[in-house]
Parts: sequence; structure tokens; C-alpha cells
Amino acid sequence: MKNERNYSREHLLYLRGVKKKTIWVNVARFAVLFVLLAIWELSAQFAWVNPFITSSPSRILKTIGDLYTNGTLFYHVGTTLWETLAGFGIAVVLGYSIALLLWWSEDFRRITEPYFVVLNALPKIALGPLIIIWCGTGSKAIVFMTVLIGLIVAILNMLNGFMATDENKLLLLKSMGASKMQILTKLVIPSSLPNFISMLKINVGMAWIGSIMGEYIVSKAGIGYLIVYGGQVFKLDLVMSAVFILCILAAAMYAAVALLEKLVIKNQK
Repeated sequence: MKNERNYSREHLLYLRGVKKKTIWVNVARFAVLFVLLAIWELSAQFAWVNPFITSSPSRILKTIGDLYTNGTLFYHVGTTLWETLAGFGIAVVLGYSIALLLWWSEDFRRITEPYFVVLNALPKIALGPLIIIWCGTGSKAIVFMTVLIGLIVAILNMLNGFMATDENKLLLLKSMGASKMQILTKLVIPSSLPNFISMLKINVGMAWIGSIMGEYIVSKAGIGYLIVYGGQVFKLDLVMSAVFILCILAAAMYAAVALLEKLVIKNQK
């Protein structure tokens, strides 16, 4: 109530309208999802489509339940999750650090930037055999693949954020005698915060692509392994269940980054 007294009646009405619209959008999202799942389930139950090929929500839930019962669900999920988080963390930290070095040294940036662009365009799956030789057939190879896919994206996104710093503010700090380190810590890094959040959001997807791609190439456990194995033995319920679990995990990781973004914005106000 104390906060509402600081706003005009018109502004309060506007805020309430925004809140109602947000609630309506969220309800509509869940309604669309429910309708799509219902159509999918009914299509399989009434044989409008072949459930062996398309599976169905009920069959997916049963398969997940079977994985839980035989004790392999959390083993496979945990394997992929830690590989993804490890690759994501390494790619973000290393990419941010390299981007700082590129911003700090113009000569270094001009020399190496074309190579980063070329590496970004290179299909990383082509390096799969080399990664197996370098890192072996264990989780190290999968984490390395995840880092490789997310690293260049992190570098280029953060470098663009650093280079987009307001020139007028840079000139002002330089005219006041600020050192390069002061310019970096007081202006460049704070102003690039939106780019950092954007880079995290992009790298969430890149991390999951890298870990699943790595598990496609070489793995004995994980969600990617379940997808490959299910496809090989024509257990499409298992394939669809693994994809469903993957969607939930990826969405949860993205939601965590979105929550971080809200906290950052709130602290900046």
C-alpha cells in the first residue's frame, strides 16, 4: 500500500492492466500446451496417427516411469546435466576472459578476430573424430565439445558488447585522466551487462547442443545416449521421452538465466 501511494491513479490502472495481460498470456500459454497434448494423445488413442511412430504423452510418461523404476532415469539425466553445466561454465568464463583480452589489446584483436569468425562458422561435428582421439571416449570429450561450441559464441558476443561502449563516455573518462583499468571496471563492464545476459541465454542452447552432440558421437550414458539407443532399436517411445526430458531441462536452465536477468535489472534500479 505504501508503494501504491507514490503512484497516480492512472499509473496504478496501467500497472494493473499490465499485470492482467501478463496473467492472461501465461494462462493462454498453458492452454495452448494442454490442447496440443490433448490432440496428440487423442490422435494416438484413436489411431489417427501411428503411435509407434509418433508416440503419445501417456506412453512418454509410462516410459519415464519405467526409467525411474529401473533406477536409470536420474543416472542418465545427471550425466548429461553435469556435462552441460560444466561445458557451459567453462565456455562462459573462458569466453568472457578472452573477450576482455581482445578489448584490452587492439593489436591482439585485429590479429585474432578473423580466426574466431572462421572457427565460429566451422561445423564442430567435423571435429568429432579428433576430439575422441584427443580426449578419449569418456565425459571429457563431451565436455570439450560443449566448450568448443559455446566458447566462440561467448567471445564474439562479449567482444561486441565491450566494443559498443558509448564513445562519448569513453572520451569523458579519458579526459578526466582515468586509466584503462578504471575505464574497464567503471564503464565497459557495467555497460556490457545486457550483452552478458544475452550471451548466457544463447549459450544455454549452445551448451545443450554441444552435450547432446557429444553424446551422439561417444557416450555410454546420458540423454543423447538414450536418443541414439532408442533410434537404433526402434524404441521411439524412449526417443520421445528423452527429448521431452531434454526440453524440460533446457527450459529450466533458461528460466534460471531469465531469473538472473530480473535480479540484475532490479539491482540496477
